[in-house]
Amino acid sequence: MGKSDLARLADLAVTVGANVQEGQVVGVLAEYGQEEFARAIAESAYRRGAKFVDVWYFDPLVKRARIEFAPEDSLDYVPPWYGERVLKLGELGGANIAIRGMMKPGALDGLDPKRAGRDQLPRIKETNTIVNERTVNWTILACPTIPWARLCYPDLDDEAALAKLWREVLHVSRLDEPDPLAAWEERIVALERAAEAMNDGGFDAIHFEGEGTDLTIGLLPTSTWRMARWSTVDGIRHLPNVPSEEVFTSPDPERVEGHVRATKPLVLTDGTLVRGLEVRFEGGRAVDIDAAENAEVLRSRVRIDNGATRLGEVALVDRESRIGQLGTVFYETLLDENAASHIALGSGFSWAVETDEDRAHVNESVAHIDFMIGGNDVDVTGVTRDGERVPLLRDGAWQLSPVHAV
Repeated sequence: MGKSDLARLADLAVTVGANVQEGQVVGVLAEYGQEEFARAIAESAYRRGAKFVDVWYFDPLVKRARIEFAPEDSLDYVPPWYGERVLKLGELGGANIAIRGMMKPGALDGLDPKRAGRDQLPRIKETNTIVNERTVNWTILACPTIPWARLCYPDLDDEAALAKLWREVLHVSRLDEPDPLAAWEERIVALERAAEAMNDGGFDAIHFEGEGTDLTIGLLPTSTWRMARWSTVDGIRHLPNVPSEEVFTSPDPERVEGHVRATKPLVLTDGTLVRGLEVRFEGGRAVDIDAAENAEVLRSRVRIDNGATRLGEVALVDRESRIGQLGTVFYETLLDENAASHIALGSGFSWAVETDEDRAHVNESVAHIDFMIGGNDVDVTGVTRDGERVPLLRDGAWQLSPVHAV
């Protein structure tokens, strides 16, 4: 990795991702150890005309100390200025860039999972407000680190692992293309066509079926399929995830039935690794959560409020995803969720439905926990309001016309 790669990734975050505008205040969320990339983002944002860049650092080892020693009844406390900071950025019509790429994998290993599940940081509930009100143009992207590279490629030494991770991150970010902006535009157009085809299908439910999975997710009458190029209320277009390979919507949180097996490990925002996840739903709720590793942490997370055991998102990813084609398990949800179809426990997107009546039914929660349930061996079928079953993804390929021709 050279400085040019770091600068190019920072420019991608600022331009294609957040689309920072002249005169905006820009928030940056990073972990300690990611200072170099945060500075590169700040430099790129200031070159683009940002008014101020505000970097906030999160330390998972400080969180570990809190979970281990703080009073039990204080673990879900969040100082009010944390939320006020987020809301103020929305009031100012600012931009926000969140950096991923673990610095301390397993930072919470060995702690009481029930205590660990009560502390949601670095997630802040007011983030849901600015996302749904569309007041901030924002993005999330990952920057390679040695601890993260060790997790992805345990058989390589640090130097080789980091070099490989950089190559793969640059590839999935399309920064290895002669014209990355044109390459992104081509993929975005394909995803827009997929979303349009899904909306034209008039589906009432989506059925996932594969080994360990038989899950039906009902949709609201006006659930609208989107792809991840969004606009703020002021018309600023941005790409919330870089890279992004999905089309998604908010389902009916009361109409989810069946069981599902995760097809990739889940890594929570604090670095906790959940392997072998299996979830059973009844009446829209996750009534049984099991895993080979850290199941109780996830169970604790979804006890945070009434909506955390219901779904806020269902997303479809086809085999044209560059991330999926690599076959790498990145242990980073930002990338892994764009390798395979996924669902999210917790908050939904009010703007992914078209009527006030349906918006009132979109799931609400402090939590939003994506986990991957798709792959080439998981069939995805649309069920129309008349009960017709329409193949959507087979062997990872779109079956809907004209999407399958893309």
